[in-house]
Amino acid sequence: MFNFKSLFRNNINIMTTEEILYNEIQEFNSSDKRAWMVEGDKYYRVENDIYNRRITRQTESGEVTDRSKANNKLAHGFIKNLVDEKIGYLLTKDYALKCDNEEYIKKVKDALGKYFQYTLTRLGYEASNKGIAWLQVYIDEQGNFGTMLIPSEQCVPLWKDNTHTELDGMIRFYVQTVYEGKEKKRITRVEYYTENEVYFYVMDGEHLIPDIEQHEGGPILHYRKGEEGRGWGKVPFIGFKNNAIEYPDVRFIKSLIDSYDKSRSDIDNFIEETKNLIYVLKGYGGQDLGEFMRDLNYYRAIKIDDVKDGGVDTLTPKIDIQAAKEHFEQLKRDINEFGQGVPKDLDKFGNSPSGISLKFLYAGLDLKCNHLEVEFKRAFEQLLYFVNVYLAEDGQGAYDEDVELIFNRDIQINETEAISNCVASEDVISQETIIANHPWVSDVEGELEKLKKQKEEKAKVAAKAFGTDKFSKVDGEDEE
Repeated sequence: MFNFKSLFRNNINIMTTEEILYNEIQEFNSSDKRAWMVEGDKYYRVENDIYNRRITRQTESGEVTDRSKANNKLAHGFIKNLVDEKIGYLLTKDYALKCDNEEYIKKVKDALGKYFQYTLTRLGYEASNKGIAWLQVYIDEQGNFGTMLIPSEQCVPLWKDNTHTELDGMIRFYVQTVYEGKEKKRITRVEYYTENEVYFYVMDGEHLIPDIEQHEGGPILHYRKGEEGRGWGKVPFIGFKNNAIEYPDVRFIKSLIDSYDKSRSDIDNFIEETKNLIYVLKGYGGQDLGEFMRDLNYYRAIKIDDVKDGGVDTLTPKIDIQAAKEHFEQLKRDINEFGQGVPKDLDKFGNSPSGISLKFLYAGLDLKCNHLEVEFKRAFEQLLYFVNVYLAEDGQGAYDEDVELIFNRDIQINETEAISNCVASEDVISQETIIANHPWVSDVEGELEKLKKQKEEKAKVAAKAFGTDKFSKVDGEDEE
């Protein structure tokens, strides 16, 4: 259990475990990390801050919303595009495990299940949008190993070290709707995980009380083997970080996106408002401006008092479209550069970039994915600890193998160049290597088998054409 006593320097007014847990939750709720989790999730859904914009004017009674002004709110999905690009590049192709023990690899994959690639993809999205993703491990009632993605904003990690590599405990809190009699209520449930036990609480105002509806408040052990409860020996949560500082992708470009949204909305407002001309009245004979607009719209004419100097002039507001366009384009380039995306402007690279040009185009994305890959590989090593415990408990053997998690990136290539390189490599490298690097091949083993059959068919046709097929027949074999 987490050593709360180490938090205090004396034995005066020591807080209870429940009080410390409550304080940790409150501190987390008001933290910068959780605020960015919320922002990352919002901006991925394109719920940008521009939607909160108000156009106001000053009156004698104070500032009020000016509903006579255009207030268009143009939100742009830069974060969604950048995150989708990143996950599609790194985590959509099937992962691979490298280990000398093939039998162990098969058992690991069986334990993780056939949908673990989907789990990795979801972890990638969660980490990219919230800075860190949490995977909980468990053994179900049927004795099967399982994993579950827990929303990051529900998890308060209690770290053992400043580098955030090992957990001392985990607090999970979430809101749940329940019925008390005929009344519908929302309550906050709290679960506290240690290395071997789980405690259950309900938040009552500013206090935590044992949740008697869930295992009478606990503590209970992590899982059961037969009738006996067991603990994992470690806190059953694994953190998959987006980067070393655990911040989401939106953290680094939010101000640029907000500026782009605001500038584009301002231009949209300007265009909408300048559809109407500004009138300059001289010697107008009416009572007020309302009467002027009614006369103009209805009669298409107005009356004036001063025949000599009176009249109506118009003003047309103008904006420097070229300057605005250059500003937008620079903002887009900045968002893409600091968001480490693939440049969409191919003027410098041509329509079919290849070789060094492609590597340069993907340099930023590769760098960003490298950070994610390093953190995910470390997290996978922690996941293997729990898989090994499960295999031992299930009687499948005790293992302590070194396993490398390999991500197969969806690298864009110039197909014509790749095919030419494959042809040029004939008789230089093995046929299997050539086929593996051919852009049209997805199943190497299947393609090798097809090639083998194709060559056999060609050999038969050639032998029949030259009459040499009879020499290859075995005794007793009938001719076709």
